[in-house]
Amino acid sequence: MANLPKRSGRNARLAKRAAPPAVNPAPPGQVGGQYRPLAEGDITKIYATALRLLAELGMGEVPPRLCCDLLGAGAALLPDGRISLPRAMVEDCIAKAAKQFVLHGRDPSRSIEVGGDKVFFGTGGAAVNTLDLDSGSYRPATLADLHDFTRLQDTLDNVAWFTRCCIATDIPDNFDLDVNTAYALLRHTTKPVATAFTLAQHVAPIVAMFDMAGGGEGTFAKRPFVKAHISPVISPMRFGADAVDVVYECIAHNIPMSCITAAQAGATAPATMAGLLAQSLAETLASLVMVNAIAPGFPMVFSNWPFVIDLRSGAFAGGGGETTLVNAASAQISNWLGLPSGVASSMTDAKAIDAQYGVEKGMTSLAAALAGGNLIYESSGMTAALLGASFEAFILDDEMHAMSYRALRGVEVSDDNLGFAAICAAVRGDGHFLGADHTYQAMERDYHYPKLADRAQPQTWAEAGGADAWQRANAKARAILKTHRPDYLSPDQDRQIREQFNILG
Repeated sequence: MANLPKRSGRNARLAKRAAPPAVNPAPPGQVGGQYRPLAEGDITKIYATALRLLAELGMGEVPPRLCCDLLGAGAALLPDGRISLPRAMVEDCIAKAAKQFVLHGRDPSRSIEVGGDKVFFGTGGAAVNTLDLDSGSYRPATLADLHDFTRLQDTLDNVAWFTRCCIATDIPDNFDLDVNTAYALLRHTTKPVATAFTLAQHVAPIVAMFDMAGGGEGTFAKRPFVKAHISPVISPMRFGADAVDVVYECIAHNIPMSCITAAQAGATAPATMAGLLAQSLAETLASLVMVNAIAPGFPMVFSNWPFVIDLRSGAFAGGGGETTLVNAASAQISNWLGLPSGVASSMTDAKAIDAQYGVEKGMTSLAAALAGGNLIYESSGMTAALLGASFEAFILDDEMHAMSYRALRGVEVSDDNLGFAAICAAVRGDGHFLGADHTYQAMERDYHYPKLADRAQPQTWAEAGGADAWQRANAKARAILKTHRPDYLSPDQDRQIREQFNILG
């Protein structure tokens, strides 16, 4: 009987060890910037070349309205009709640009602050295929998939914001597509979200829908909880008229934006890494100049996404060492300029959830985080070089992000953490650290415990069925989709929206 209290105490300790930590040891928003692939002199040369491109080569195909605004802000007309953006003008716009701002969630507790040195993994992409949960094969993405992806990621703590990750290919009308994409985001998550507008005339009516979800006319503009993804610059070095029109409309309705440059090495930009970075920087700076010429200080994520192709085939390459390098370098350059940075990672070329998937996603995402990318796009759920989206990938990537955030948190060195007294107590006592208060405190505070990765002994794993990571992720995705059915629109809000728009799901 004398041993009963000891057993009881041991059981309590075992139960405590098995329980998940009460606090996430490394939540989103950890500090990046530890990895610097470029020397200071390299950055200044890339920046100088970008400024020279903007001043001497200038931008082509500038829409008339934008041309007037740029000329009024200090641009000059070149003999060949292109628009020169002089260095002084560019640097004035960098100085005036928003350096930090909030991406609001409809739930304020889920809002995030962009800029500085904080790192957040999120989503992006416009996949036209979904990796089917049942067949394990790719098929065209649908509106139902978008609703399901939105519901799924709503439960994932390490996905800080959600951009529609797939295109509903079963909606042929562009306006209905934009409306139903936005509706899916509003209905199934209260995180910060992002969407795209095919045409400028789609913005105002969809903002009216945002107002309905936000509580009434004008509420969205006061606290915008949706960001726009726009690519107003087309490589090499020219503007896209439709996207520029969308920029004007987004500014008019106070919609924060990510202006995305997607130059591809060897195709729409030089094949050399330095040349790619210089041109891509110039093009993203052109977007920054445009936005700040229209509305100084307007919230814009400086989304410089240098892309890579396989020069043997011309196919887009979402994984690989070059992608790892140039997106990390892009984050470093944006941080050097003091601008809120957006980069892309985890764009694996793998079609299956396999070793290639793990290597490409792990390398690119950790490098982008260590380099200090504020918003890391494409980092959740994307497969097949952005042509596919996968439910299993969302689950696996969420766990990968937890590991990356933990790596960013680093090692805290203090007198207590150095453990001198704990080491002495263990050596003079039981000869181990199990059960010590110092261990328990570290267990709760310092360690990430995977929800999906298997750490069992081989025999235990085999006896439990020997499921691999894909199978476990498939089962978890199914369980979430079966039980998590949030509807963040009230019946009255949903009715108002359905009365005004052709809601298909």
